[in-house]
Amino acid sequence: MMKMIFFSGNRLKIRIICIMLLVVCINNYTTAQALRRAEQQLRGMCLADTNAGKFPRSISKDGKVEYVRSGDWTSGFFPGSLWYMYAYTKDAFWLNEARRRTAALAGEQFNKTTHDLGFMLYCSYGNGLRLTGDSTYRRVLLHGAVSLLSRFNSKTGCIRSWDFGKWQFPVIIDNMMNLELLFWATKESGDSVFYKAAVSHATQTMKNHFRNDFSSYHVVDYDTTTGTPVKKQTFQGYADGSAWARGQAWGIYGFTVVYRETKDPAFLEQAIRCADFYLGNKTLPADKIPYWDFNDPAIPNTSKDASAAAVTASALFELSRYAGPQSTKYRNAAVQMLKSLSSAKYQAAVNTNEHFVLMHSTGNRPAGSEIDQPLNYADYYFIEALLREMEK
Repeated sequence: MMKMIFFSGNRLKIRIICIMLLVVCINNYTTAQALRRAEQQLRGMCLADTNAGKFPRSISKDGKVEYVRSGDWTSGFFPGSLWYMYAYTKDAFWLNEARRRTAALAGEQFNKTTHDLGFMLYCSYGNGLRLTGDSTYRRVLLHGAVSLLSRFNSKTGCIRSWDFGKWQFPVIIDNMMNLELLFWATKESGDSVFYKAAVSHATQTMKNHFRNDFSSYHVVDYDTTTGTPVKKQTFQGYADGSAWARGQAWGIYGFTVVYRETKDPAFLEQAIRCADFYLGNKTLPADKIPYWDFNDPAIPNTSKDASAAAVTASALFELSRYAGPQSTKYRNAAVQMLKSLSSAKYQAAVNTNEHFVLMHSTGNRPAGSEIDQPLNYADYYFIEALLREMEK
């Protein structure tokens, strides 16, 4: 009898182990399938237009691919996605396509008219350098960091975002995403001026961009004489006092990166609080894909933003590495977002959606632009999040 009980116990253990292995395989299969569909879509995109100087951004109102030139703030995301495909597959096709389309961005290293050089260059040349060690990529990135630094103002302690409009010195929450290029530049050059500017910008943003509930303003306008904020408002959100979903995502991601580079617990706490606002918001749907603005009174009869979910999912995977007791919560939320994004509801079937990977993003709803359309940065951060999930 004792032998039979022992044998039964072993069989039960074996069954449990088999079930656990099956669950792991199913999760890996889901991630692998999502990446495979993304790869097929991106391959179709590359073959649809071989002109390396044209960067697919979205689908226009006439249903055709909207291409932009290298000076557009989104130009680095498509080459960046190709680098991620190379990282995943090690296929020479992706290496060649990534190199060719990244090279078309070279002139932007000297562009001092935009704060988006991190998006444009670090997503493209940064990934290229990481994967190939090409020294020419390093030079481009260092020149780009110098160009970005030229927009830093010591009085405001920030990097200027825009050169248009009636603002004195506008700073948008999106700008947190460009600081990674400056942190990299200090490590590569040994010059702390880049690091100091990045920390100053992050500190001022932490101080002035957030409400008591840790939702973010989109735009803060600074007085260039006193260095203090004179106006806090929105440009792409529902209202000045509302929480624009992608802006909140930029904050989570940006402050997570700043903590990684500085190890200052204040920045980790800020990332956690931004994430908790996002995850705990009462208007966040069960699938964790937010509406374009958490405070749009038309919810649920308004557009969602898959791009905000993709950025947030990627950020939460990294945040989960640093968040101690809360790590499981953030990783589980990120996994849930990826499962939603990789479902048929959001990830396009192969050879549809003009070869973009994700559907249902919102670019600039107040301007009537890119509403319920694919966006190249949604695709980039979705692929990044899938690769981060696989890192475990």
